[in-house]
Amino acid sequence: MTAVTALWFALSIICDVSGQICFKLGVRRYGGSSIRLPMLLANGWINIGIAIYTVEIFVWLRVLSEVPLSIAFPLASLNFLGIAFASHFILKEKIGVNRILGAVLVTLGVIVLAASA
Repeated sequence: MTAVTALWFALSIICDVSGQICFKLGVRRYGGSSIRLPMLLANGWINIGIAIYTVEIFVWLRVLSEVPLSIAFPLASLNFLGIAFASHFILKEKIGVNRILGAVLVTLGVIVLAASA
């Protein structure tokens, strides 16, 4: 994998993590079952998340044009680690030992996979 491809991967993960954070910020003000589509579409955070995911589609297509799907998709699971850290530092969510261990195991699996490519 070239350095440019690695940067596209990183951008994809950044888009995924930031999009999820925007979605979470957008739905924080609503109760679980009271969410309605018109309310969501009027929410700035939701719209930013949708815009980020729109960009990510094109970034992901670029990644797929250069890397086999059997390698790209597992590598994209690094977003688990990114989302765990972002939810802790940005959303102030608590991350327990099991979540940290799970994120580390996923990351180790991705490293093994990437090394085999």
